[in-house]
Amino acid sequence: MTGIVYKSTGSWYTIKTNEGGFLDCRIKGKFRIKGIKSTNPIAVGDIVDYDIENTTDETTGVITAIHDRKNYIVRKSVNLSKQTHIIASNIDIVFLLVTINNPPTTTSFIDRFLVTAEAYGIEAILVFNKIDTFDEVALDEQLFLQYTYENIGYKCLRVSAKENKGVEELKEIMLNKVSMFSGHSGVGKSTLVNAIEPSLNLKTKQISESHSQGQHTTTFAEMFDLSFGAQIIDTPGIRGFGVVDMERQEIGDYFPEFFALKEQCKFNNCLHKEEPHCAVKNALENDEISWSRYKSYLQILEGDDEHYRADDYAEDRKASDETRKS
Repeated sequence: MTGIVYKSTGSWYTIKTNEGGFLDCRIKGKFRIKGIKSTNPIAVGDIVDYDIENTTDETTGVITAIHDRKNYIVRKSVNLSKQTHIIASNIDIVFLLVTINNPPTTTSFIDRFLVTAEAYGIEAILVFNKIDTFDEVALDEQLFLQYTYENIGYKCLRVSAKENKGVEELKEIMLNKVSMFSGHSGVGKSTLVNAIEPSLNLKTKQISESHSQGQHTTTFAEMFDLSFGAQIIDTPGIRGFGVVDMERQEIGDYFPEFFALKEQCKFNNCLHKEEPHCAVKNALENDEISWSRYKSYLQILEGDDEHYRADDYAEDRKASDETRKS
């Protein structure tokens, strides 16, 4: 029998069967010794085969096989750097929720996420949430970030879950798709899911004022069927996003604005660092590409996983402000 994994708590998985019901299943030990380096060999969104198990008072199942994935999104495991964590699989579109100051979302985090989505062939959209809380400075910062990423080609949405602004546009994009919401803890993922589908009534928490960081409300990934013909995967908040399984030579290919210039570089294997006649460096000096994006690229290239939360667009903002003054 075949079903789709809707919920994962680590040791048990809730599967939606082809008949539309739900069944709790456990995993067979063999999945853990297949050489899969992931901390979770089965993820929400996986299509699996299972057998019914009637050894207890209630009916459960045993997962026997995982079907090939269309795609998946993965990051470094938080505590085990040599392992990876699959956040979800078989996704049509991923929405990265971005907040300006409650809590702050940095460009290094955004760029690592977008690079991973590019690498695994998943369309990514930036959702600037909590626009109802913006003062003039926060609004300026949000519009600057939106300008930066729209210039690259990424779709950006401005949303207020609390005031229901931008929610209908979001729902239209989600129609007939499996979507995933991701972002830092506290960016309002669960609140936004509730705005999209109030009947779900997911738990939400306030931002910690002392640390300006969100508190984890979602502790595991879970998929929900929505009333308007869509599916959403809600995920736990992510503090850092470690990029995995990328060769140095290919990292630049996952920055669309770098990839577009690649053929103009003198060397086919140009890393866009010290090489002469580098089209990316020339574009950078001419302010045709973003310094914050280039810094993110260098961090990923050098395996610098210590600066997930570094604020990397300060120089871009300073240059932009100077340009506007002149």
